[in-house]
Amino acid sequence: MNCHRFALAALFGLGAIPALAHDYKLGAIEINHPWTRATPPTAQAGGGFLVLTNTGTTPDRLVDVKSPAADKAEIHEMKMDGNVMRMRELDKGLEIPPGATVELKPGSFHIMFMGLKAPFAKDTKVPLTLVFEKAGSIAVELPVAAMGAAAPATPKK
Repeated sequence: MNCHRFALAALFGLGAIPALAHDYKLGAIEINHPWTRATPPTAQAGGGFLVLTNTGTTPDRLVDVKSPAADKAEIHEMKMDGNVMRMRELDKGLEIPPGATVELKPGSFHIMFMGLKAPFAKDTKVPLTLVFEKAGSIAVELPVAAMGAAAPATPKK
């Protein structure tokens, strides 16, 4: 019994909030492991991350994101252009092909929060609405990990 208590204490003590994040389902779309990082007090922007799986037989598309935590939220992509890392908004959203999993993670696809209304504080949650072309809208919460936290390990299905 003491071993279990120690294991739980160690798990929570290591900032495992992203790994314990709530998962969501909207139609054929599964939303797993939502999370974000804490931001410095003067930061104007932050990133949001999650894993989208389309369990259906037709493609869907994440077309919009909204959050009361920021003036604006957008779906972004980061990728190398020669020796320069470029970030841009995906004007047409992000396609989730049937049977596929698309991960929004640091250095890749992500949610960009701009004009933060307050810093993202560790151990709080950031509200976010995801809007899909076919599945509709769903409200999710992104647990806030420590500043500079690495992406949590995503369990294989």
